[in-house]
Amino acid sequence: MNPNDLEKAFASTGVVLSGVTRSQLDESTPCSSWKVRELVNHIVGGTMYFASVAATGNPPEGASPEGASPDFAAGDDYVAVFNKGAAQAVEAFSAEGAMERTMHMPFGDLPGSVFINIAAIDTFTHGWDLARATGQPSNLDPALASEMLGVARSFLPDEMRGPEPAPFGPRVEPPAGASPADQLAAFLGRQP
Repeated sequence: MNPNDLEKAFASTGVVLSGVTRSQLDESTPCSSWKVRELVNHIVGGTMYFASVAATGNPPEGASPEGASPDFAAGDDYVAVFNKGAAQAVEAFSAEGAMERTMHMPFGDLPGSVFINIAAIDTFTHGWDLARATGQPSNLDPALASEMLGVARSFLPDEMRGPEPAPFGPRVEPPAGASPADQLAAFLGRQP
């Protein structure tokens, strides 16, 4: 994946995020331990996390992609905050040397060329989660979803699967004729 793919993932999720209403913030999501509010906070905070790691090689001090985020959903314009963070992340990953830079993550060191895959797939898949939770169309960018499914299949080990708090659930068999986004979600442990 490359910065253009990341930008497409942010754009796809941004459309879904802009369709979330305040009345939906307490609804359940496919991420069983998160309501829509926590998912919005994770998605919005994720843009800034990805931007910081891509720019510096390190997570922001005291930050964790899975930890508590500020309550962006309580603000009036979390979509604008998301868009700003997304632009910063794309810019950071587009900078000269970013793909080769070592990114020091809590779970190990990765080159930027691998970390961008995590950023894009995380953002896109949580956009699918948010679409499902809020009754929006979840057949997100089929070409990008197909590409991400191929990438995910190439690097997601079974050791990272299991019940929460594992980052990914067990694979789910998607129904016949499932969209590429549904197939990606099923591969990552969601029920399409």
